[in-house]
Amino acid sequence: VTVSDVAFAPELTLTKPLALLGTGITDIEIHFLQIKYNAIGIYLEKDVVSHLSSWKGKSATELAEDDTFFEAIVSAPVEKLFRVVVIKEIKGSQYGVQLESSVRDRLAAVDKYEEEEEEALEKVTDFFQSKYFKKDSVITFSFPTSGKAEICFVTEGKPEAKHTVDNTNVTEMIQKWYLGGSRAVSPTTVKSLAEKLAACLAQ
Repeated sequence: VTVSDVAFAPELTLTKPLALLGTGITDIEIHFLQIKYNAIGIYLEKDVVSHLSSWKGKSATELAEDDTFFEAIVSAPVEKLFRVVVIKEIKGSQYGVQLESSVRDRLAAVDKYEEEEEEALEKVTDFFQSKYFKKDSVITFSFPTSGKAEICFVTEGKPEAKHTVDNTNVTEMIQKWYLGGSRAVSPTTVKSLAEKLAACLAQ
């Protein structure tokens, strides 16, 4: 599957095979010009469908507008992997700040932003601080079912860098940054997920 010239494999494996169930981009419109920053691929265990049976028979449009549906994807005890490929170069610190403010706001909104969360989030921001996102760099967020997350950054000419997030609240909100329904960072990804999963649920 190709998104803005970025190819995504139809399947990747963590400990189990994960299917590509959503793709999209993050972009900004400046003076009527669409500037694309990242291409996104969302990989989930196919078994996720068994946790979404209440939505059987709903249309893709209905699913895309239903935040509780995305809540259910986030809380489903299946492995997930988000692959984010850089289209437009930016500093890692810019990406880190966006992630931090989104995660912090989400945690604060549900009264879960305590010292542990602040510390875990600071470490994530620090991890991105020194990176430079060249075109085609890849950020991978892996979510095993343990409640932890692993962030991996690969760019040309540098060794792979990894960071583990062991705070479950922060892990959950990082997932919601991309899978948060109406509040997600990429509406195109949400729409694509809704279309794919509506088709899976209709089978």
